[in-house]
Amino acid sequence: MTRIIARPLTRESFAPFGDVIDMGGDNHYPINGGRAERYHEATGLNARVLISMVRGTPYELPLKLSMVERHPFGSQAFIPLSPRPFLVVVCHDGEQGPDEPHAFITAPGQGINYRRNLWHGVLTPLGEPQDFLIVDRGGDGSNLEEFHFSHAYEIHLP
Repeated sequence: MTRIIARPLTRESFAPFGDVIDMGGDNHYPINGGRAERYHEATGLNARVLISMVRGTPYELPLKLSMVERHPFGSQAFIPLSPRPFLVVVCHDGEQGPDEPHAFITAPGQGINYRRNLWHGVLTPLGEPQDFLIVDRGGDGSNLEEFHFSHAYEIHLP
């Protein structure tokens, strides 16, 4: 089993895979008479928007990763509704399917947006069940493709 160590999620480290959703970045400004700060356009969506909520159950660690999925018609964002970290696993596209996984651990409160057609692991809360807001594509056609690895990867926290 190949061992992968999760690393901290930053805008720079995750840029090849999608967007980090948090209260960072340069695109923010005051609203409501200066009583609130809007962090504008945290991610670019490219489809009819569908908003859902999900409660995820933690997996046993180290995570045994044997399958990844992707969404060919639109991006998919996960925004935690509590200030707890979660595990993010992504893969570049290879010649025969996804390449070797990259693993990240979010800072408390960070969300992510997977780019359209990006291979990624399933939602993986850490420690206890966690609620998320999901923003993704609605519309016709199946927007889910799964890939099963010939061998499992073992994902470890730092």
